[in-house]
Amino acid sequence: MEYNTSYCHAVCAGKLSAIHQHYHDTLYGFPETHDDELFGRLILEINQAGLSWNTVLQKQKSIRVAYANFSIAEVAQFTENDIQLLLQNTGIIRMRKKIEAIIFNAQQIEILQKEQGSFYNWLCNQYTDNQDKWVNIFKQKFKFTGKEITHEFLMSIGFLPGAHHPNCPVYPEVLARQPMWVNNQLPFL
Repeated sequence: MEYNTSYCHAVCAGKLSAIHQHYHDTLYGFPETHDDELFGRLILEINQAGLSWNTVLQKQKSIRVAYANFSIAEVAQFTENDIQLLLQNTGIIRMRKKIEAIIFNAQQIEILQKEQGSFYNWLCNQYTDNQDKWVNIFKQKFKFTGKEITHEFLMSIGFLPGAHHPNCPVYPEVLARQPMWVNNQLPFL
């Protein structure tokens, strides 16, 4: 992809709003290891399906609040009553299938945490640079995680390359944080 047609160029050239600038400069592609924040990124990607990223970024604060500050343990306990409250919350994406998938995924992550010590450990233990394998891995464990959602989630947390164009001013900062895809370096677990 050419730099002048990339997300990085659009953000750096001021063609997108400040919420894009913040996401691009501080989160997108930077390694994340905290389970609740990893879950939060997955929530945002699930919410984006079929919508613009701008819509999700505009609602991200409300989404964080609605989903218990991305607490896996709390969201895993959500009930039908919580689903009804979420469906009435105009600050978030109100699609039942997405909401149910997020709750299911929290429950699955809790299982993975018990088995592997953390969601992050599970991700590291599954590591592959093959995007199709990742999609299959995610489809076996989670709901609402097709190719695009899985790919964007993994790019956003530094597991796959592509979040930033090499000409992007943020690219060196991402590299300095040693994302997982750089030399496929796995942490010692």
